[in-house]
Amino acid sequence: MLNSKQRSYLRSLANPMPSLFQVGKGGVGEPMFRQFDEVLEARELIKGNVLKNSLLGAREAAEEIAAAVGAEVVSVIGNRFTLYRRSKENQAIFLPR
Repeated sequence: MLNSKQRSYLRSLANPMPSLFQVGKGGVGEPMFRQFDEVLEARELIKGNVLKNSLLGAREAAEEIAAAVGAEVVSVIGNRFTLYRRSKENQAIFLPR
């Protein structure tokens, strides 16, 4: 579980990052979960975007993906969301206490 200082730090790291994934009208499913899982293992912090034609809102999509891949929702702003999961091998982000 992330505390507020850690969330703030992760939001500052994610701010200049582009969105890597888009959730559209197809919603989220097993193929998307695998992609999120692989990218989270490599990068630890990723941003996603929910398109206007999606049946899910940004918060719903973020929570569903986070639950499926074992990540934490860092932030949801508008139609964008940020997820974090500590990598098992490629640990690049060191969180403040």
